[in-house]
Amino acid sequence: MNSSTAQPVHYAGGYEPQDSKEWKLVIPAFLGVICLAGFAGNACVIGILLYNTKKGKPSMIHSLILNLSLADLLLVLFVVPFRAAAYSKGAWYLGWFLCKTSDWFRHVCMTAKSLTIAVVAKTCFMYANNPAKQVNIKWHTICAVLLAIWLVALGTPLPLWYFSNLLEPEAGSALCIVKIPAHALVFMSVFVKLYPLLVFCAPLTFAFFYFWRAYGRCQRRGTKTQNLRNQIRSRCLTMMLLSVTITSALMWLPDWISWLWLWHLNKDGPAPPQGFMATTQVLMFAISSANPLIFVLMSEEFREGFKGLWKRLTLKKPLPTPECQEETAADNLEDLPNSAPSPESVASNQETEPPAVPHTSESMEIKKEMPALPDVEQFWHDREAVPDAQDNDPIPWEHEEQETVGSDQKN
Repeated sequence: MNSSTAQPVHYAGGYEPQDSKEWKLVIPAFLGVICLAGFAGNACVIGILLYNTKKGKPSMIHSLILNLSLADLLLVLFVVPFRAAAYSKGAWYLGWFLCKTSDWFRHVCMTAKSLTIAVVAKTCFMYANNPAKQVNIKWHTICAVLLAIWLVALGTPLPLWYFSNLLEPEAGSALCIVKIPAHALVFMSVFVKLYPLLVFCAPLTFAFFYFWRAYGRCQRRGTKTQNLRNQIRSRCLTMMLLSVTITSALMWLPDWISWLWLWHLNKDGPAPPQGFMATTQVLMFAISSANPLIFVLMSEEFREGFKGLWKRLTLKKPLPTPECQEETAADNLEDLPNSAPSPESVASNQETEPPAVPHTSESMEIKKEMPALPDVEQFWHDREAVPDAQDNDPIPWEHEEQETVGSDQKN
């Protein structure tokens, strides 16, 4: 760099060449696990929220959670795989375009998440202030809020995109660095100080303030309210979103420590260790895998959604073939109790039964299959189940005996 030869080299894309072979294997392995877990978890969360949106009116909180999961999904799809590939090699071999956009897009997604947390904290406070009030929010209002979040997120880290360049020395491998010209040194010195305040400190402080007020409203309402169910729902929602905010702040803080350390590093000062730099990025990307886990552990709605999705995936079996149906029928016949009659005995009994007396045979079968119970209502129910011809007969036992004797004589 013509104007910053006396300054430390700032690697773009969050990438820094690793000397240790162990780190070249461990860091990509961790990033691969984060990529798979984050993709599965956030895809399920987005699917559940979209399915719930079809059933009811649009919810501002659900839309913001959807935006948060969308930013996490973009991270694990378009940033984490390339970062793992860069760490597995000793040089930047992903080309000029990824060198220009990799670090910028990572900051875009993280900024969108931070601003979304701030907006969802304000919305959560409004809901906790009066959980019984039904607020109808139109689609264009929700879209306007989400569009404003992404526009701010796209524009804030533009200096990182502008000054990132691919350096190809005459001898050696290519490097992706932040090359700052002389006329932009003052601007970048201000930017590197204000950027953490605008992206990390201000939104999360705003979020913690409104979550604290929302939690206080949930506690002060007491249990004598007529809307106890809404109160419990508001408290659970506040605790879930507060847990997401605390987790994001704790896991993102080391990355900002490394940011300030690198950009305020003196010429002869100690540089941050390579292991520390890699660990901070792993923790930052792990937020994308931690958020779906928090939703499942702390929200009954998401738990039921995950259970329903799991049942749909596991209970869908192919239709049985005719051979399988015959085997299943044979197994069911073998599993029947010993007292059950076999098909042969049923056929022989049907041949020996006299066909001339249908009423008597039906009554005998009813008596065998439905034994008399001591309950009075059951007794009258059994009496009503007998045919009308037999009920109108004043002496059914004598007719039954005569019919039995007549059938014996015929045989």
